Amino acid sequence: MIGRKIGEGGNSEVFEWGDDNKIIKLAKPNTSILALEREYRNNLMAWKMGLSVPKPYEIVEFDQRPGIVFERIYGETLKERLFNILIQQINADQLMTVWNDVRYTARLLSEIHHLSHEGIPPQREFLKRQIRSVGYLGEEEKSAIIDILDSFPIKSQICHGDPNPNNILMSNGKAVMIDWNDATSGNPETDLAEYIIMIRFAVLPSDTPQNVVNVFDSLREGIIDVFLDEYTLLTGTTYEEVEPWIIPIAARKLSADAISNKEKQLLVNEIRIGLRYKENKL
Repeated sequence: MIGRKIGEGGNSEVFEWGDDNKIIKLAKPNTSILALEREYRNNLMAWKMGLSVPKPYEIVEFDQRPGIVFERIYGETLKERLFNILIQQINADQLMTVWNDVRYTARLLSEIHHLSHEGIPPQREFLKRQIRSVGYLGEEEKSAIIDILDSFPIKSQICHGDPNPNNILMSNGKAVMIDWNDATSGNPETDLAEYIIMIRFAVLPSDTPQNVVNVFDSLREGIIDVFLDEYTLLTGTTYEEVEPWIIPIAARKLSADAISNKEKQLLVNEIRIGLRYKENKL
């Protein structure tokens, strides 16, 4: 019933399953059945609300590993599309494709953030648990970050939690959001801050060609600008409203298994610079 492996993330592996229209996402040892059940519920909620997501079918066990059976979405992730362009000599048409993919991300998030649902976990305590769990910061630093978090008003919109280009596929000209494990009900600024941090501080794999690294470095802030311009056009939310969330979301990202220690150290440095700046302003 299980077929070839077609993908892998920090918490799971993805395989063909049964017929051509299904895949199975099998948990790695660092992912509990409770986390898998949460992802299934969140994804099912998003699918029932008509969002552009794969249909989840059921939770099963294979080879003593829990997994979720999903509708298979055929297409490329936005990360694959970006790096297929970066390995070439980038031209004006290819650059426009990059900007359009960034706009697809902003549009998809604006559609998600327009909705709310009582059945999705509340965001604020979820973020606090993640921040308290990290080992890269001292207790006083974590307390200061949680104080910052507590100073923000609480909203109740659907937030994806991990809107990185690996979690958005282009299929038949349509953007599809996958991986709903960290979805919550709360402040959309968290998703925007997550995206900004990921683009600004992502450390590419060590085997990435240097010319690709150089081109990506030159595009980072442009990607952020295009993303926020599109999102602001659609929602009215500006960078000034998102910027205060950078510190708490960078802190919560330190709990992620999928990013390198080098990237986490960059985030730690950014957090400490931000905390010192806020302390000096008081």
